[in-house]
Amino acid sequence: MKEVVAIIRPNKMNRTKEVLAALGFPALTACKVLGRGKQKGLAGEVSFPLQPDLVREEGTMRYVPKRLISLVVEDEDVPLVVGAIMKVNRTGAIGDGRIFVCPVEEAIRIRTQERGAAAIS
Repeated sequence: MKEVVAIIRPNKMNRTKEVLAALGFPALTACKVLGRGKQKGLAGEVSFPLQPDLVREEGTMRYVPKRLISLVVEDEDVPLVVGAIMKVNRTGAIGDGRIFVCPVEEAIRIRTQERGAAAIS
């Protein structure tokens, strides 16, 4: 099993969820996050009004609002999930985000005590 973690633009969240669900991956964890890349928070990356506490100097931000999604999938499903996230979120512009694929040693569903693949299906 692998955990796929993606940091994406907020405006791509709904479409990403829709595509993953259509592919058979409706279960995921999502949260609002703040971060910045090597460009150090270009204010032009976002298309919505900025809170004053986020703006640092003219044209830059302390942090850029993003969404972080995480889902655990079988090893053979990783290319499908990563490909779907890439297709929905790739604009070719700075700020498209990142995807990380991490190994998962064990998964346990607390309610039923199922383990491994049974716990994530």
